[in-house]
Amino acid sequence: MHVIKSQKSKVKNFLLALVLLFSCSEDEKTSVPELVVGREEMSFSREVSSQKLGIKSNVQWAITNSELWCTVSPASGEAGTFSIDVEVLENQTILAREAILTITAQGLTESVTVKQGGLPFMVAGDKVYMAGFHSETISITIDASEEYSVSFSDDWITASTVSDTKRDYIIAANNELANREGSITFSYGTFSETVTIVQSGAPLTVPADKTGVESDAAALAAKMLAGWNAGNSLEACSSPFVASETMWGNPPISQTLIDAVKAAGFNAIRIPCAWSGYIEDRTTHRIRSNWLARVKEVVDYAVEAGMYAIINIHWDGGWLEENPVFAMQESVNEKQKALWEQIAVYFRDYDERLLFAGTNEVRANYGTPTTEHVTVQMSYNKTFVDAVRSTGGKNAWRNLIVQAYNTNIDHAVQFMEMPIDNVVDRLMLEVHYYDPYYFTINETSIEYLWGKDFADRSPNVSNWGQEDWADAQFDKMKTNFIDKGIPVILGEYSATFRANLPLPALNDHIKSRHDFLYYITKSAHQRGLVPFYWDNGSTGNFGSGLFNRATGEQVHSEAIKAIMDGAKHR
Repeated sequence: MHVIKSQKSKVKNFLLALVLLFSCSEDEKTSVPELVVGREEMSFSREVSSQKLGIKSNVQWAITNSELWCTVSPASGEAGTFSIDVEVLENQTILAREAILTITAQGLTESVTVKQGGLPFMVAGDKVYMAGFHSETISITIDASEEYSVSFSDDWITASTVSDTKRDYIIAANNELANREGSITFSYGTFSETVTIVQSGAPLTVPADKTGVESDAAALAAKMLAGWNAGNSLEACSSPFVASETMWGNPPISQTLIDAVKAAGFNAIRIPCAWSGYIEDRTTHRIRSNWLARVKEVVDYAVEAGMYAIINIHWDGGWLEENPVFAMQESVNEKQKALWEQIAVYFRDYDERLLFAGTNEVRANYGTPTTEHVTVQMSYNKTFVDAVRSTGGKNAWRNLIVQAYNTNIDHAVQFMEMPIDNVVDRLMLEVHYYDPYYFTINETSIEYLWGKDFADRSPNVSNWGQEDWADAQFDKMKTNFIDKGIPVILGEYSATFRANLPLPALNDHIKSRHDFLYYITKSAHQRGLVPFYWDNGSTGNFGSGLFNRATGEQVHSEAIKAIMDGAKHR
């Protein structure tokens, strides 16, 4: 009996222990503290305001606050869920500020950051920043209370990156011209700050450098086989103040086009240019940097294709070309000098594949020039040569092209005097050839035929300006210039296409045109002139275009063949 009683007692004690064990586990489970805070951060404007903050806890909790300008209510509580009022006083400073709310509950801790903005402001660290003439990054410090926008006065200043609201990084492009100033404006709302960028220009003169420009004028002319004009594009303008590459109907010149011209057999390109319509400062005649960059882009197309390139000042609204008179001489020469100094400095590092031509068809009218006309026109040539040479570098040796009065062959023979140059054998002379005018250019003429095969077809063929005339004209240039060591560029020649002629007259005209292009190219080459065909981009009626300017496709392949066949005769 004693043993049995003892076992019952043991069972009773075991059951009591289990009850106590489970009872303790439940107590421990219900007493684990919990703390949940609804937000980690609260943002306030600078004015007096309040927001709600949610807190949930199963034990007592309390809030401590790091700043007096921020208050909470209630600041403590028992277990449960609460909506706390967080209130901030007005911030009367420009500086943003922060307070830390610390919530504790039986060893648990959570924190909430309270942020409040200050008075709106914007402050530039400096008002003026200096830059050298090479492209460089300028760090500009801006302190602002809000995100801001950035605008630039000139396209030579650009933003590269923005790291935060306090600093912008600005690139100033290469400045190959004179000193310049631009500005950057930072703004938001009614606030703005403007800083000035002062960038020094490239030196006007650098030491002479013959590297890459070793060939003299005669040697370089001998390397140019057949030339092509990118006409009615970069020189397109309606006045000395209004210009646009596409305003005469041609699309922008592309690498595709220039590659097609090279593939057709041309190894030189004349790029007529306007400049006056791209001047940003009429007092200093400063050229817009984006226009210089565009001309450079086209020059690079030619260089990339392995061609020689000529850039000039073309008609340009007539400010230069139509004013060989004493009354305009001083002002035109001032502008001529300023423009060519800028152009020469900008392109100074190019090798001998780039040539400069000072003017185009300078004339008072189409008649015989007076002494005044010739004197003033020659001064424009001299100003051009002196301006380019003054810039040094490769320009000290670069081959330059000057023009006869109206680029007329007879006027060249009668009146042309080559300008004095400070280096020898580095000048070429330019003339143009559009004889007979009623066949080559005139749109109302009935003279649509040319050459010996149509000599009996009067009145549709001119009684002058045929093969023997061309030979005689080019002989004059050979005798008076080429034989004396002055190479001659035949800067323009062409015969427009009369697509509106009826058959069979159209077929005869096409043959005449091909004969003209072949013979003029051949005759010029045989006498040492370097011919550049005038392509105006228009391939239809009365156009002289050879290529589709948009695609580079040969539109008049037989005309191109005629030129290339003529170019074989050197």
